[in-house]
Amino acid sequence: MAQVDVSELRDKVKTMYKAVAEEPHGPFHFEMGRDLALRLGYPAGDLDGLPPEAVESFAGVGYHLGLAAIAPGERVLDLGSGSGMDLFLAARQAGAGGTAIGIDMTAEQIAKAGRLAARDGYTTVRLEQGYIENAPVADGWADVIISNGVINLCDDKAAVFREIARMLKPGGRTAISDIVTERQLTEAIVCDVNLWASCIGGAMQQQDYRRAIGDAGLQVRDVRENPQYRFISDSARGATSTFGVKSISVLAAKPG
Repeated sequence: MAQVDVSELRDKVKTMYKAVAEEPHGPFHFEMGRDLALRLGYPAGDLDGLPPEAVESFAGVGYHLGLAAIAPGERVLDLGSGSGMDLFLAARQAGAGGTAIGIDMTAEQIAKAGRLAARDGYTTVRLEQGYIENAPVADGWADVIISNGVINLCDDKAAVFREIARMLKPGGRTAISDIVTERQLTEAIVCDVNLWASCIGGAMQQQDYRRAIGDAGLQVRDVRENPQYRFISDSARGATSTFGVKSISVLAAKPG
């Protein structure tokens, strides 16, 4: 099957998520904000006190922080951290003795999260602009790696999972929410950068997704479907019904 143009894809994704950062109430194929987070399972009390600008730009697809079970003092890495909602929650859970690093390729998302972290006193948060297929983090640094609705946007998912395995310490874990499919997407969808940027065109078949995690040397511990997540545009809903596009959350661990 033909592949999407990677340079064009990255430019399209950056443009879309620049809008997510700067115009969160604009028209998108997907829902955003506090109401979405609550429906996905985020406790209201956890959202209270977060920077509201981070919450309104939240564009995740599941609640995986429960699977992550971040403990005080841990080092957490958020791949595709966006405007920072999950990152700030992770920093809270890791506490003053922990560290939370967010990586995102979109300059406007990094800038927004950085402003909010500085304004609201998230002193244990660090932000890095970069690609999650080649992340600027040392081998074995992280106790926990999280990611929400991002890996499906990458053309080389196997490389992302290898990076996760590299950056996790032995015995570390990753908790991911992402979009997958039940059936193979058509070439027309896979080659459409607009559908990739909308979290559909790059979705991997679920069994292949799990296989890629295992091939990277990680052990899948839990997989949960998120039926409460839904797309809102007609074209996105059509792909959902035809190909079984859906949200899942996965917990995997690096052998100790």
